[in-house]
Amino acid sequence: MGASVLLFLIACLLAPSDTAVLGRCMVAKNLHEGGLRVFDGYSLENWVCLAYFESKFNPTAVHENLHGVYIGFGLFQIRNNSWCEHGKSLCRVSCSALLNPNLKKTIECAKKIGKRRDGSMAFLDPELPEL
Repeated sequence: MGASVLLFLIACLLAPSDTAVLGRCMVAKNLHEGGLRVFDGYSLENWVCLAYFESKFNPTAVHENLHGVYIGFGLFQIRNNSWCEHGKSLCRVSCSALLNPNLKKTIECAKKIGKRRDGSMAFLDPELPEL
């Protein structure tokens, strides 16, 4: 009995783990500490929901869209063609900086996107006209 418990514990320690994916509570804590508790009409719940549906709480996620028009980076899948270094760089940040699990640069960029008059829709298309 003791040997099987010891083998189980060793197996758990040796098994690869996906440390990049954050838990919901950790995401909420980081976003709250970064000033997104309530930001320009969006609640912390809105930001956590966006993070889940964009990256499944994976701050290192990188996804290219089907047509190769843009690549999404990080927790919020911020697009490279307008927000980070490869395009207009409206966030004035490198795309790789958006992949850091501490979320500091991601939150700073999300605030810039959220402050636009078109708000969260700017995540979808930064070319939307200002109202």
